[in-house]
Amino acid sequence: MTDFSSARSVSASGMQAQAQRLRHLSENISNADTPGYRRKLISFQTAMGQGDQISPVQVGRVRLDQSDLSIIYDPSHPLADETGEYKGSNVNLLIELADAREAQRSYEANLKMFDQARNMSSSLMQLLRR
Repeated sequence: MTDFSSARSVSASGMQAQAQRLRHLSENISNADTPGYRRKLISFQTAMGQGDQISPVQVGRVRLDQSDLSIIYDPSHPLADETGEYKGSNVNLLIELADAREAQRSYEANLKMFDQARNMSSSLMQLLRR
């Protein structure tokens, strides 16, 4: 019975991690046109438990992408320097949307695993009551 609880725990932690990832991705997308904005990156950490058990997923620290900011030429912009350029963000919408799709699918996969473990657990409980 603890295997079902462990499976639900791991799936739930995966859903929480992907939900947080989606939150940061949506922040990146909404700030794509914000001058000086650096995209946020999130990482996950897992550790093997005792025996064959896998411990729940943990979200690592949120980091800022240190890649170069885009240079935008717009002499009329209030942040433009004497050359008419200013630093934009380093958000690439194509990458952010692809990452968001991956996070959504991972969330859905974890949800299916959670539901499957719950259904198996309840079926087992019904069999044991007979």
